[in-house]
Amino acid sequence: MIRRKGSLILCGMLLFVTWNAILVLLLRGRPPPGQSDVPGQQHEEVASEPTNDVVRDVLRMAGTFEAELELQKQILIQIQRHHSLWEPLNRNHPQVKAPPEHVIPVLVIACNRVTVRRCLDKLLQYRPSAELHPIIVSQDCGHAETAEVIRSYGNKITHLKQPELSDIAVQPEHKKFQGYYKISRHYRWALSQVFKTLSHSSVVVVEDDLEVASDFFEYFSALLPLLKSDPNLWCVSAWNDNGRDGYVDPGKADLLYRTDFFPGLGWMMLRELWEELEPKWPPSFWDDWMRHPEQRRNRACIRPEVSRTLTFGRQGVSLGQFYDKYLRYIKLNAEHVPFTKLDLSYLKEETYREKFEKEVYSAPVVSYDAVKQGQLKGPGPFRLQYSSKDSFKILAKNLGIMDDLKSGVPRTGYRGVVSFISKGRRIHLAPPPGWTQYDITWS
Repeated sequence: MIRRKGSLILCGMLLFVTWNAILVLLLRGRPPPGQSDVPGQQHEEVASEPTNDVVRDVLRMAGTFEAELELQKQILIQIQRHHSLWEPLNRNHPQVKAPPEHVIPVLVIACNRVTVRRCLDKLLQYRPSAELHPIIVSQDCGHAETAEVIRSYGNKITHLKQPELSDIAVQPEHKKFQGYYKISRHYRWALSQVFKTLSHSSVVVVEDDLEVASDFFEYFSALLPLLKSDPNLWCVSAWNDNGRDGYVDPGKADLLYRTDFFPGLGWMMLRELWEELEPKWPPSFWDDWMRHPEQRRNRACIRPEVSRTLTFGRQGVSLGQFYDKYLRYIKLNAEHVPFTKLDLSYLKEETYREKFEKEVYSAPVVSYDAVKQGQLKGPGPFRLQYSSKDSFKILAKNLGIMDDLKSGVPRTGYRGVVSFISKGRRIHLAPPPGWTQYDITWS
């Protein structure tokens, strides 16, 4: 069908050129005023008034020309309309060009790590299509060695450079956080480039110290329609904060969750969200700012059971916070899941909430000692209940999951519930039944 349309378009263009060539020949071959159409016969003088024959010829030619212009207009409209269908993606692999709404670019936030090569190599290795997933590297810091690494990829990526590299004026007590201010400034500039300058409608954001799984692109492609259709979602993340080996079920690589906690570390957002956030973008600590109730507005993110990203960057402005204890042990998914072929409708808010709460609050309540000592009987899941900020933090810390809260929301939490695997059993660390909202003082 596409080849047929392409042939029709090319034929139309050929007719367009041919007609204009004929028109030029006719006009050049027509004798000038005062010259006879019969060879060798000349008028004695130029007529002062055009004859009826000349007027009639001009009118006829004008009518024909007007009709042809209309035909040419329609041909050009068809060429424009079908251009995206027959233009090849590249010289070696002719394909159908993807509609803009299906394109999901990857924005790599880079600075001064030459190890960005590890990130880019994996993205390029697993990328199914350069057309569907353009890779945009935005570099801050002006680090020459890192810039050279990025340039070495040539036209496989787009290399942007943050133009403003100066220090930012901050309060004296915040001088040690200068790096966080620059990161926030860079994010704002880079996201504006993606959505405003390059006019993309969505983006997946990764940092230069992330390695991606083989189904990274499959995951985000499958979840883009859900993100667009569910107003109670505002991001899709490839990251599980409690995704260490032994705390996830490797046999359920296809399992996805809703979470009230903004995970980051490989996440997708839409242009509409950026238009909402950009006018009030914070000067620093942008990720914690995203977790404030004013920004989250009771919206959730999607996150996986098994992470599709792995961080290898111990050194950075956070000075390795959480890295040695948690992040270096995150399990990266090794099983390719065909998410685009799965039914993900269970993730819609009402369906998900009802099923999730039923599973959590119908599970038998167990004690901390039974969980810690592996004395649970049955396949699970099981519910371990907390009743206060302190009890949550004690249970979380002793069980080996992340115990910090942001604006009262625990990492990976959904309606206050944190789900993980402990000694082979599914545990739901949950508040009492009847939970209604997060307490922002739990931070």
